[in-house]
Amino acid sequence: MDDLDRLARTLRTLPPSLGPVRLIAVDGHAGSGKSTFTARLRTALGGPGGVPVLHLDDLASHEEFFAWTDRLRAQVIRPLAGGRTAYYAPYDWTARRFGTPRALPSAPVVLIEGVGAGRHALRPFLAALLWMDRAAEGSWQRGRRRDGSALNGFWDEWTVAETRHFSADPSRPFADVLVRECPEGYEASTGPRATAGESHFLTLGDHFSRAD
Repeated sequence: MDDLDRLARTLRTLPPSLGPVRLIAVDGHAGSGKSTFTARLRTALGGPGGVPVLHLDDLASHEEFFAWTDRLRAQVIRPLAGGRTAYYAPYDWTARRFGTPRALPSAPVVLIEGVGAGRHALRPFLAALLWMDRAAEGSWQRGRRRDGSALNGFWDEWTVAETRHFSADPSRPFADVLVRECPEGYEASTGPRATAGESHFLTLGDHFSRAD
């Protein structure tokens, strides 16, 4: 069994945090690799019917980079807490409007990924918070290279908003697990919250790595 499988097994053993759901958050700076890691973690978690994933880019908008908490509570948190399928309206970043509601089934494990997934308002509903441990500047440079010069204006606005968000509402100090991307895959270590003894997350040991 490889190490990402071991992390997945650990996550599956956590007590439910939102009704019958174990809500697992993957947070980090824009461009830090959250989406890719979440996709690999989803595969490792597997299970009948798959593992639902909510991307916070679908709840944010050009006008509200981080003011999506009320939408998340109403459209996702409340239904999942009752063991029901959630329906949320995903934002179309090209058309600049919210679209047709999309289903997010209730399941034993649900993943939520995006900048701010570990914010204060959501932490009471999380079984675990994973933080992609790549520095802000390096993450943003990576994101700018990925998106190209056409989106430089967007990135200029985003980095200001993200800096303001994490200054007021940091996630990393409350992470149960720190995840670092390496040439051979990922390394994960016990996060600041677990190290301080404030987390029920199972001890991972000093670190583990996953080779692709």
